[in-house]
Amino acid sequence: MSSAHVLQALCLLMVFSTASAQHGYMQDTGEEWVNTWRQGFNFQCPHGEVLVAIRSYFSEKEGSDRLWNFECQRTPYDWGEPNECWWDDISRAGLEWSSVCTNNGLVAGVQSKYFEAVLDREWQFYCCRYARRCPYSCWKTNDVPEYLKEEGEMVVPSYGYFIRGAQTTFSGVLRDRQWKYILCRMTDFDCPFENF
Repeated sequence: MSSAHVLQALCLLMVFSTASAQHGYMQDTGEEWVNTWRQGFNFQCPHGEVLVAIRSYFSEKEGSDRLWNFECQRTPYDWGEPNECWWDDISRAGLEWSSVCTNNGLVAGVQSKYFEAVLDREWQFYCCRYARRCPYSCWKTNDVPEYLKEEGEMVVPSYGYFIRGAQTTFSGVLRDRQWKYILCRMTDFDCPFENF
């Protein structure tokens, strides 16, 4: 093979690797992301599963935006199928937000839309309810990410805890959010309360 062919092959390799790196679905972390920079997304767990892990990667040069990745897990078998699922209340970009799934629901999805004017996103949880189970032993996680502009990761600490919602703050100076996820256990019996 001549040196001209080798040089041409190297040039093509550089072009293709640059193009794939700019796509946005993969970063140096090797993660697959549900969104690209400054784009909206709608993620829903498969039917009968709920969110158990959330990861994000921040980039100031990409509009102070984050790439997002979610993992789901099947709920306990004896719960059966969800009785109903719905999109709960929506946040406003640039503002603090607190949301817990109504009607004793658990978070089974997330949708988000990016707003260039405030360099932030609106958020909405997709919630599912199971046979009138009620939450108990609820608590909030520490800030995720721990510091603004860092990578964030939250994994439910053990099977039997579920994400019911979150509280988030927005820094207008650093243009980033920190999240405290609300985790609960759920009763093993039907409970008479509509929203607990």
